[in-house]
Amino acid sequence: MPAKILIVDDEPDLESLVCQKFRKKLRTEEFRLVFASNGVEALEKLRDYPDIDMVLTDINMPVMDGLTLLDKVNHINPLIQTVVMSAYGDMGNIRKAMNCGAFDFLTKPIDFKDLEITINKTLYHVEQLKENLRLRQEKEEELRQSEARWLQKAMQLELALQDLRQTQAQLIQTEKMSSLGQLVASVAHEINNPVNFIYGNLSHVSNYTDDLVALINLYRQRYLDSDPDIEAFIKEVDLEFVIEDMPKILDSMKMGSERIRQIVLTLRNFSRVDQAEMKPVNIHEGIDSTLIILQNRLKPKAERPGIQVIKEYGDLPFVECYAGQLNQVFMNLLNNAIDAVQEQNRETTLQHPSPCIWIRTSVLNSDRVKISIKDNGLGMSDSVKAQLFQQFFTTKPVGEGTGLGLAISHQIIVEKHGGQMQCFSKPGEGAEFLIDIPIRQSDRSQLKAS
Repeated sequence: MPAKILIVDDEPDLESLVCQKFRKKLRTEEFRLVFASNGVEALEKLRDYPDIDMVLTDINMPVMDGLTLLDKVNHINPLIQTVVMSAYGDMGNIRKAMNCGAFDFLTKPIDFKDLEITINKTLYHVEQLKENLRLRQEKEEELRQSEARWLQKAMQLELALQDLRQTQAQLIQTEKMSSLGQLVASVAHEINNPVNFIYGNLSHVSNYTDDLVALINLYRQRYLDSDPDIEAFIKEVDLEFVIEDMPKILDSMKMGSERIRQIVLTLRNFSRVDQAEMKPVNIHEGIDSTLIILQNRLKPKAERPGIQVIKEYGDLPFVECYAGQLNQVFMNLLNNAIDAVQEQNRETTLQHPSPCIWIRTSVLNSDRVKISIKDNGLGMSDSVKAQLFQQFFTTKPVGEGTGLGLAISHQIIVEKHGGQMQCFSKPGEGAEFLIDIPIRQSDRSQLKAS
């Protein structure tokens, strides 16, 4: 590319003299010369030729002098280098020009040998400036690209850290449920052995008691004149009452043992959290076992009333599912419902209905079942409802909630069982969580395959 030089001078002969001097460079396109007769015209040329490399300007000119032009050129493009020309006696203006940023100066009358040397020196300086600018721009671009790469890596690391935290929190939550299930299973096993021993022997005790009572009655019939000490002891122990009350005591003990056995069975049902296989189960057994675990939270305490649980169970078939994972969902939803009605009791001094939780189940159609868990707690706003199933979102105080319960429950229902989970709630009107899942997961698998 030719070097572009703007020459500004009001002397009419200067253009032809310069062109004559540099005719060879012009012919070989080493130079390209642009001429202007004053500063205003020079500014127009700079607009027409934005790639000008240097300006050679006289200082004393009509319309706009060289010093004013120099200042404007510096503002237009700092890469353009300016050489000023003036008579030797005008050194004051030349000094001003140099102080204002002129690269060099020439005195008039112009020595064309000096002019060529000055132009070459100025153009070399311009090339150095351009090269420095190019290198700086390359470095800046490399820096921008490097920053972009590091920013991308930082974002990837942040996402990886987020995923790790989510996975860790899910593992902790799952481990908690697994540990709880193992603890419940262990307790149920330890209780089951002595209870079975008691329950199994009660029938023998009942038979032995009947035999002893029959023997006493037979003895009293045969020996009317019994010993006075024996008669006194019979009155002291109130034998008639003992004979009447003993079967009742044995019946109540049998009923209590039977109740303990049922509780143990429900505890063992809940403890299936660590079972990985999918199989047909009784949904109601899972809900009941969860309620047994939460029984202590439902009972009345000194600071609050008890929570009534109303069960409206439909006639459900066995449902193919991961029983332990469904128990985990029931545990999360019922725990949240208990928190909601207890919060209602704490936050308001107005008269409000007794805390209550409704659990309803029904068959939606031949393929799906529905489970509803509803409370009469505080309810929630639309903004809270919109974030319910997001990981780490919680409205509970710091340290009381992880923000994982509902997110994991939603994942279990939707991803693991191909179901749906919805929440319906308004402030002051409680909340209802609706779950529907397929009855047979094999049908779901065939549908996905097709």
